[in-house]
Amino acid sequence: MIVHRDLARVPGAAAGRAVTIGAFDGVHLGHQAVLRLVRDLARARGCAATVLTFDRHPAEVVRPDSAPKLLTTLDQKLELLDATGCVDECVVLTFDEARSREPAEEFVAEVLAGALAARLVVVGADFHFGHRRHGDVPLLQRMGAELGFEVLGLGLVASPDGGVASDGALPYSSTRVRALLAEGDVEAAAAILGRPHEVRGPVGPGGERARVLGGATARVAVPARTCLPADGAYAGTFTDAGGAERPAALWVGPAVPGEAAPPLEVHVLGAAAAPGGGPATVRFTRRVRAATPAASAGEHVAAARDDVAAARAALARAAGDRGR
Repeated sequence: MIVHRDLARVPGAAAGRAVTIGAFDGVHLGHQAVLRLVRDLARARGCAATVLTFDRHPAEVVRPDSAPKLLTTLDQKLELLDATGCVDECVVLTFDEARSREPAEEFVAEVLAGALAARLVVVGADFHFGHRRHGDVPLLQRMGAELGFEVLGLGLVASPDGGVASDGALPYSSTRVRALLAEGDVEAAAAILGRPHEVRGPVGPGGERARVLGGATARVAVPARTCLPADGAYAGTFTDAGGAERPAALWVGPAVPGEAAPPLEVHVLGAAAAPGGGPATVRFTRRVRAATPAASAGEHVAAARDDVAAARAALARAAGDRGR
C-alpha cells in the first residue's frame, strides 16, 4: 500500500481511482468488508483502490469537547489498512480548521474529482462532509454526474448471520466498539474488530502494584486520546520493543484510591522483573475483575495476587478455546 501524506503530491491516475472516504478508526470487520468491495469494484474498472482518511478524527477539530477516544493511532490504522491486502493507496488528508470550513462542493471538485481523479466514490449512506456538514450522498451523486464519477452509499455492515447481538447491538461500528470497551467487554469488542483491542505507548516504572509483585510491573503511557477499556483487571499480552509477545496481567486505573497513576499497568506472567523500557504493545483478551480500588493495604495485596492468578487462568481458557 502506497501512503500519500501530501494531497498536492498525489500522482495522476489515467485510469482514475475508486475512492472510499472515512475515519476508519479501528479498521474493524465492517470496514474490512467495505474495503473488499472497493477492491473488487476497482479491479472491475481497472483502477486503483484508494482510501481517503484523515490525520486526526474530524471531530477533534469540529467538536473537540465531545470527540471520541481513538481505537487506533494513525500509524496503527495505516498498518491495519495495509494488512487487509485490499488497498492500493491511502491518502492521509490534513484535517484542520481550514479544512473544516471548506465548502462541500469545493471538496468534491478539488479533492475527489481533481487531485484524486475519482471514477467511483464509496461512502456510508449517512456520510456528511464539508462546512456545517452540508455535503451528503445526494450532493455527491449530483456532482458525480457532472464531474464523471459514480457514487455508492452503503449502510452499516451487519453481523455475519445478518442479525444483531443478544443485547440488540448495532451492526459493526467504531461507536459500538467504544461502547463495549467502556463496559469492559473486551471480548465482544474483539469480535467486531476481528482481533483483540490493542494500545501502544512507552514503558515506565510500575505503580503501587509493583510493591506487591516484587517490582515486576510497568506502566505503559498510552496517548491521552487512546480508547482504553473500563477500569479493572484484564488478561492479555505485552509485546516489547523487540517484538516478543508474552502473556500478562493488565490493570486499567489506580490500585488504591487517590493513586496518581497512568491508566495502564502491566505484569508479565512468570517474570521476576519489570518489562524493559521502550515502546510496547498491549492487547486485551478478557476482563477478570471490574474496578474495585482496595480500601486497605491488605486488600490491595490480595487483589493484585488474585488478579495475576485469574489472568493466568483466563489466558489458559482462551488458548483452550482456540484449540477446539
